[in-house]
Amino acid sequence: MCRILCNNHRIAVTVERAPVSRKDFPADILVVDLDGTLLRSDMLYESFWAALGQDWRSPIRAGLALRQGKPALKRYLSEVAEVDIPTLPYNEDVIAYVRARRAEGIRTALVTATDQNMAQDIAAHLGLFDEVHGTKDGINLKGANKAAFLKETYGDKRLAYMGDTTADLPVWEAVDLAITVDIPDALRAQVAKLETPVHEISSSAPSAQPYLKALRPHQWLKNILVFLPMLAAHQITGATFLTSLLAFISFSLVASSVYVLNDLLDLKVDRAHPRKCKRPFAAGTVPIAHGTGMATGRLGAGALLALLLGGAFFATMLVYYVVTLAYSLTLKRRAVVDICVLAGLYTMRIIAGGVATGIELSVWLLAFSIFFFFSMAAVKRQAELVDMAERGKLDASGRGYTVKDLDIISMMSIGAGYMSILVMALYVNSPVVADLYANPAALWGICFVLLYWISRIVIITHRGHMNDAPVLCAA
Repeated sequence: MCRILCNNHRIAVTVERAPVSRKDFPADILVVDLDGTLLRSDMLYESFWAALGQDWRSPIRAGLALRQGKPALKRYLSEVAEVDIPTLPYNEDVIAYVRARRAEGIRTALVTATDQNMAQDIAAHLGLFDEVHGTKDGINLKGANKAAFLKETYGDKRLAYMGDTTADLPVWEAVDLAITVDIPDALRAQVAKLETPVHEISSSAPSAQPYLKALRPHQWLKNILVFLPMLAAHQITGATFLTSLLAFISFSLVASSVYVLNDLLDLKVDRAHPRKCKRPFAAGTVPIAHGTGMATGRLGAGALLALLLGGAFFATMLVYYVVTLAYSLTLKRRAVVDICVLAGLYTMRIIAGGVATGIELSVWLLAFSIFFFFSMAAVKRQAELVDMAERGKLDASGRGYTVKDLDIISMMSIGAGYMSILVMALYVNSPVVADLYANPAALWGICFVLLYWISRIVIITHRGHMNDAPVLCAA
């Protein structure tokens, strides 16, 4: 549906989204904004995260460029960032609207604060615009600058402008028709005060669900590993449970921060994936401009809670975050290293549980954890390579593997999994077990269950029926 508001007469009419006829469109040129309007994203943030994903030093260089002004920053990012233009989250309703106006003979122009070169690449991909104007020559085409540019460029020609933010108010005030796209109620009230007639396009309803999905709460199941030291040591008391619970919450908050950060760094890779392309940031259901706040907010809350559990636990969480950050920026692209790091990060959850409760961890538990989670991390890579083979791809995007590595990765997952079973068998036969359990022979059943379970996981993955997060099966 498209609402048409006539401010001069203070009336509101609801009409179907059918194209407006040429004679009823009160403008000669349709001017369209890019960020948040034509695109369910922001190219400044897109290029920043793409550059950071390619080189961890890019924020330093971006900061140096910013000293020369925002246009210089945008030019630098447009030159170094590898953004996959075709997979960007475009607003199909806006595209349909622009295409319909252009078919009626209306001239169309993309006028955006995005760098000129990047704007031209996007326009060339879409094939919707007769002309393209972006930020260049030290002038940031936003707000009042954009309004002045339109007046200087088009003079007395009748203009319709399509935008989405408060920065567009000076432009809407200066044109003959204001077209708003998915604007919030507060901005809608400001637009209603203008003398300009308004067309409103609402293509999506606000929802908190995508934001919750971006935090990946289902992944918090992994963090129950912090309870393992308490259970393995048979120290199940109210105090140890409460401490472990606080550690679980702290880990979940920090982990969500990491998931958000990882999704921002992996936008290009995720959009090229048949399932990951539906993630909130990749799909544009959550603006990537909100991602930084989401990541820092969860990290801050998790860090404060970690401090309450003591300096040792805080230091453990700090190491976890630094290693995870290194993994997101570079280590995940190094073959085998990435699997070792993933196994270590899972083991760190167990270590964190021991540090929080003051329970000393046994060598048996740590050895089992390393081998078991190495196996699960290898299964994850195996699943990705099987999926690539089925899609006819040879190289894993953003990873250090090719389809030819599939057999080796499969052997690694099986070998490490069976080693974890061996560690469990040796532990079951150790004197420690005899002191802790009345009937230690019954624990041999765990070895048989693990033997069946790991073998089945590998076979399911080999057949292409495993999702890309098999380690959740172990959580």
